[in-house]
Amino acid sequence: MDLQAILRIAMRALARNKMRSALTMLGIVIGVAAVIAMIGVAQGANQQVQDQIASMGSNLLFIASGSHQAGAVRMGWGQTRTLTHGDEVAIEQQVPTVAAVAAGASTRAQVVAGGNNWGTNITGTEPAYFSIRNWDFAGGGPFTSEDVQLARNVAVLGQTVVQNLFPDNPDPVGRTILIGGATTGTATPGSAAAAASTTNAAAGGGLSPNLPFTVVGVLQAKGQSGMGQDQDDVVFIPYTTLQKKITGQDWLNYIVASAVSKDATATAQEQITSLLHQRHRIPPGQADDFMVRSLADVAELANTAGQIMTWLLGSIASVSLLVGGIGIMNIMLVSVTERTREIGIRMAVGATDEDVQRQFLLESILLSIVGGVVGIALGLGISYLVAALTHWQAANSAEAIVLAVAFSAAIGIFFGYYPAHKAARMDPIEALRYE
Repeated sequence: MDLQAILRIAMRALARNKMRSALTMLGIVIGVAAVIAMIGVAQGANQQVQDQIASMGSNLLFIASGSHQAGAVRMGWGQTRTLTHGDEVAIEQQVPTVAAVAAGASTRAQVVAGGNNWGTNITGTEPAYFSIRNWDFAGGGPFTSEDVQLARNVAVLGQTVVQNLFPDNPDPVGRTILIGGATTGTATPGSAAAAASTTNAAAGGGLSPNLPFTVVGVLQAKGQSGMGQDQDDVVFIPYTTLQKKITGQDWLNYIVASAVSKDATATAQEQITSLLHQRHRIPPGQADDFMVRSLADVAELANTAGQIMTWLLGSIASVSLLVGGIGIMNIMLVSVTERTREIGIRMAVGATDEDVQRQFLLESILLSIVGGVVGIALGLGISYLVAALTHWQAANSAEAIVLAVAFSAAIGIFFGYYPAHKAARMDPIEALRYE
């Protein structure tokens, strides 16, 4: 018999028991849907993490002040005061794999505008910082290199700060804010503003209250970082202004740099490390007083963790596919027993063992493929529903869909082979006598 005739017979056999065929396919439907949904959600979460890391900057390198030891006590990162503006200039001039560089110094302070105040991060930096971080402006623009040289009182606000200081004015460019914790006018003793002013003056590292700044730019929202920090809860000012008028420090907390390309990031990291070793006169074997980190390392680590999670969730979901395959084998064995006389009659009128085997194997494959197609549609719907409810991305790749279909067909062949082989090996005479 040709394949077309066997296919028609198989489809008629399945149609005679619609409910049983549907229930048999249900195991495959659930299995494929679970695989598609799990992989889609896992890949979407991984892509979202990668997007968050990428949003922090292009080919970003982070050079931070390091740790030092006081007696037997080892301090944590950010405790040394050896990272300077001279290091930044040297990196920019002597490291050929670096495209741009910007200084960074930071503290926390209370910021006041009108009757509103907000405790936030005050970051001193340079205009190149915003291009390194790929940070666009919603209004206004960055302060200039001249502002940095002259230590002017100008500020760029993140969206979180804008929402808390100017809830009725999303574009406060040209407005004045106070950094240091004081309110405009006289604060009532015991008020929250007065308490904030006292606290920040005492703990803010020499913060000057009532220091006015003109808002020159408002940044677009970036959202949370890969570590869960609100990137928009920040006020940027020239680093010279921060050092001279607010904190009094003459060192940098960090330097951000951008490599000329993604492939050059590792080379730039090595060259910066070597340069700072020379500038800081660190002998071999002695601990560094700085650290150089690349976002490429963070992205690679996050991607590896995401892939492991994807395979783990996919493997767990695949168990339901195996259960569905066992269900197909069980039903096909029952079908072979019920249709023993039919098998005997077909063999008596000329059907070969191969014809009988192909018929039952094709029935099993049809159950698996139809169940797989329905499962794919259901899985895509579930993954997008989960993404909508949890505000995650859903990344359903074509590879995962093709793999699910191929796997479901393989399940049909694997679990359908034994019942088909059993049907083909029947003795026609005994089959005709079967009651």
